[in-house]
Amino acid sequence: MTSGRIGVVVATQNRGKLAEFRSALGDLPVDLLSVDEVLPEYAGVVEDGATFEENALKKARAVAQSSLMIALADDSGLEVDALGGAPGVRSARYAGERATDAENNALLLRALEDVSDDVRTARFRCALCLLDPWAPGGEAIISVSGTCEGSIARSPRGTGGFGYDPLFIVAGDGRTHAELTDEAKNAISHRGRAAQALRPRLIELIEERARTTERISFAP
Repeated sequence: MTSGRIGVVVATQNRGKLAEFRSALGDLPVDLLSVDEVLPEYAGVVEDGATFEENALKKARAVAQSSLMIALADDSGLEVDALGGAPGVRSARYAGERATDAENNALLLRALEDVSDDVRTARFRCALCLLDPWAPGGEAIISVSGTCEGSIARSPRGTGGFGYDPLFIVAGDGRTHAELTDEAKNAISHRGRAAQALRPRLIELIEERARTTERISFAP
């Protein structure tokens, strides 16, 4: 970690998510470290929260307590209106606890097989939680969220992204997330929008850390 920067452990083992965070926040004086770099034995947590926010907080707290560093965690997923909001918080486990992206996508297409195009509306939702275990007065928690509206295609399109990206058609664009460039996706995706909402709060944290360091440095 470079002097003058702060280290943040990203509570994910998903390289695609880590790359998106680094793209969205990489211009700030922050070193975004993967959980594997800091906690090689990290086994994750049971994501049993009823909401994305609950799961994000649970992951952030677990990583912050284990690493004694600031932790950033997200929980995100796909909400399909015709399925009552499913797969929702179970998006990564829709077809089973160890389901692959292809298996989740296949199950989603089967579930929507008889649903007409005009009611295949859906959204990606992301909740981010930044937890500072060393904040004055105890741990500090910053929570933000972001969404991206769209609909579900009838077959996968595109070769980029991960998860449900090949099936998610962006509202007003016509392309799936998997057909967008990384830059275009980060600008409009649920995770990109959540990261943009986090930026000013993260900047405040960086500035406060700098002031604290100065006070310690010049203390008699």
